[in-house]
Amino acid sequence: MSTTTQHYDPASLGARLRNAPVMTRPLMLAVIDSACRRIPSLGQSEQFARLARLIDAEAWADAALALMALELPLWQVRRIAYDDGEWHCALSRERELPDWLDSAIEARHPDLAIALLSAFAEAQALAAAASRPSVPSVRPAIDPLYEAVACDHFG
Repeated sequence: MSTTTQHYDPASLGARLRNAPVMTRPLMLAVIDSACRRIPSLGQSEQFARLARLIDAEAWADAALALMALELPLWQVRRIAYDDGEWHCALSRERELPDWLDSAIEARHPDLAIALLSAFAEAQALAAAASRPSVPSVRPAIDPLYEAVACDHFG
């Protein structure tokens, strides 16, 4: 599993997940490659080994839950429900709050693992946006004609 998160595009990952009929190994690895930042630092830890075993066993829902636990430890599954042919998944940072006070991320798909990973991708995008500074740090362009001049009057 490689990790190339430099070009993470949440919109394209979300569209790819929505359009996938079922979870596959290439799709799971694409999610890991594009959305996971912590996995490279895990190396060969037991958590990483467990995730790899789940992927090898094609235990997609368990792998999705393990991936969420590794990448978004502050987020928890608030609700998983099956209704009218689709799985509905809600992730929350404040699971103990009543539904009407919580700002949970919700996703749905006929495949449980894809519903979980769709919510994960949205939460990951939200977490990435929250980690950016509110004021961009851009250095001003230096004007080639600009010359510093001392204008103090010592008289």
